[in-house]
Amino acid sequence: MPIIAFCSPKGGVGKTTASVITASELAQRGASVTIVDCDPNRGALDWSRLPGVPAGLDVVWDGVTEETITEVLEEVSARSTFVVCDLEGNASLMVAYATGMADLVVIPVQGSQLDAKQAARQMRLIKAQEKMAGRPIPFVVLLNRTSPTIVGRTQRHIEGKFGELALPVLATRLHDREAYRALFSIGGTLAALPEKNVSNLPAAVENARAFVAELTERLRASLKEVA
Repeated sequence: MPIIAFCSPKGGVGKTTASVITASELAQRGASVTIVDCDPNRGALDWSRLPGVPAGLDVVWDGVTEETITEVLEEVSARSTFVVCDLEGNASLMVAYATGMADLVVIPVQGSQLDAKQAARQMRLIKAQEKMAGRPIPFVVLLNRTSPTIVGRTQRHIEGKFGELALPVLATRLHDREAYRALFSIGGTLAALPEKNVSNLPAAVENARAFVAELTERLRASLKEVA
């Protein structure tokens, strides 16, 4: 089944948060989902050990190395409706192997020139991996941890450059929300968080659902193109 890989050569861009939001939202829809946690920080694994993980969602991490990543992805994709791969923040062989198997690669970018530069590097790595894999590897940029109210000058500049280059960018930005951080301290899904303890929770839930809806639509389009 489809593999969605979240990757960037730069750490701290929100790959794990986006991975957990994606996986938990898909699982809430009734899909079986496996997160393959390749990040040494094991953020997805830590989240899965808190209460409230939705039924049908599993996290695999033990024994995931650059030598085993292809076998792990093959095994979990055979039994899961969706596979979400949370990759480490560098340009390793594990990242190359995983992106080579992915049906869609998501590149999170925050509103900084450094993030944009590393995103461009990731795109070049994907293009190189396409030659080795002998097939197109669809990818899309996710503007992550953005302000829900203000678009800064640097972010506008980055978005303008992406537009000039006709790069695929998700229209839905994943905002900087307290609820997304609360997932990793309280656990569970966004919809199950206690509203009295998390500010602007309905807005966060709406934002996450819009993001996952657009992401899955991109995935469907990518699978159709390959077919």
